[in-house]
Amino acid sequence: MARQVLRFTGVGGQGVLLAGEIFAAAKIKDGGYGLKTATYTSQVRGGPTVVDITLDDEEIFYPYAKDGEVDFMLSVADVSFKSFKNGVREGGTIVVEPNLVQPTDEDRKKWNIVEIPIITIAKEEIGNVITQSVVALGIANCFMNAVNKDLLEEVMLSKVPPKVHEINKKAYAIGYKYATEAGANS
Repeated sequence: MARQVLRFTGVGGQGVLLAGEIFAAAKIKDGGYGLKTATYTSQVRGGPTVVDITLDDEEIFYPYAKDGEVDFMLSVADVSFKSFKNGVREGGTIVVEPNLVQPTDEDRKKWNIVEIPIITIAKEEIGNVITQSVVALGIANCFMNAVNKDLLEEVMLSKVPPKVHEINKKAYAIGYKYATEAGANS
C-alpha cells in the first residue's frame, strides 16, 4: 500500500484523537507503520482539533502532513473544517457532518464533499452520541480501505471498556453502511 494520510477534525471532546490512535495502532499491528499527530487549542473542550494519521508499509520519517498531502478528511465542526481543509489534496474526499459544517461552492469544486450526519446517526441510531468517533472510524476506513476492516474493529474494541463493546460494534458497522451508501468503494 502506498502512503495514505487521513485527517480527522472537530472540537475538543468529540473523540477525534482516539480515532487517530486506533488507526495508527491497527496499521502497526498489521505489520506496517502508523503515526498520529494531533493539534488542539488550549481549550480542552470546544476548541478546534485536528489529528493527522499517516499510514504506510514503509518507515515514516516525517510525522506531519504537508499541505496538499491529505487524501481524506472527516470533519464534524465548521471552525475546524475551515482551519484545516487546505491540507487536503485537490480531488480528495472530505466527509462532513452537514448539520455542523457548511462547505462553500468553491469547496465542492475543489474536493469530493460527502455529507453524512455522523452525530445524528450516533444519537438516534446508536443511542449514544459518544459513539460518533467510532461511526467516523468506520466511514473513514470504508472510504480509504486503509486497514483490514476486522483488524481495525479489533483494535477499536481493545481501546474501549468491555461494557460498551456491543454499542461500539454497532456504531462501526453503521459507519460502514453509511459510507457505502454515500459511494465509498470498500
